[in-house]
Amino acid sequence: MKRLLLLALPLALAGCPKPAEQAAAPAPVSAPTPETPAPSIDAPALLRQYHWRLTDANDAQGKRIEALFVRADKPVQLDFRDGRLGVSNTCNRMGGSYTLSDASLTIGRLASTLMACTDSALMALDQEVSKRLEGTLKLAATQEDAARLTLTTATGDTLVFTGDPTAETRYGGPGERVFLEVAAETKPCSHPLIPDKQCLQVREIQYGDKGLKVGTPGAFQHFYDSIEGYTHEPGIRNVLRVDRYTVKNPPADASSSAYVLDMVVESANEKK
Repeated sequence: MKRLLLLALPLALAGCPKPAEQAAAPAPVSAPTPETPAPSIDAPALLRQYHWRLTDANDAQGKRIEALFVRADKPVQLDFRDGRLGVSNTCNRMGGSYTLSDASLTIGRLASTLMACTDSALMALDQEVSKRLEGTLKLAATQEDAARLTLTTATGDTLVFTGDPTAETRYGGPGERVFLEVAAETKPCSHPLIPDKQCLQVREIQYGDKGLKVGTPGAFQHFYDSIEGYTHEPGIRNVLRVDRYTVKNPPADASSSAYVLDMVVESANEKK
């Protein structure tokens, strides 16, 4: 009987589980991978690089603010430059100062021209824009597939703008400010790619420090280029303030200069 017990003891020990300290260690838990931070946006630079056109606007309840879209073909536009905000495509052109701080934009009181508009809804647009822009707004800007600016008012109205690159952004630097006088009538001019082309008749003029014309302008010349933003009306002579940009690596048959209208300084009807 003693011999049987001694033989059974090793078999019993072989069937026992291993001590806890000899059990396989659990797989280590990996630390959570930190999210890649979103690239920072240089808001001051971004605001200057685009014309910002209003594409959507809703109040705090999510209802579209129709009063801001009375000009469907010309949406309200914001332009930021040198600490000044310009508002266009309203009844009157408006402007004021602005400052940026973290994620907020503060706009001072907006001054405007005093042009009267015959359309009552268009006249009301100035006030609708002013009451939403003046003061401090929350700002969010992105530059992924397209430049996008979102402004939120203290009352919860949300205005969304889409950016269209400025000429300075497109041409890679500031332009040269020049004044061009455009004659009332165009004249035929030779162009290898455009049969029967009519050219604007243009000459450059100079203004002194007091805003008066100085010197004697030369003769009108054929103007083969176009002026972005300007549509000529036959019989109307205009003096234009334009920005002239240098086009880098233009095609062989294209001009090395690009002209963008800044404003019409003077206009005269010379229709017969």
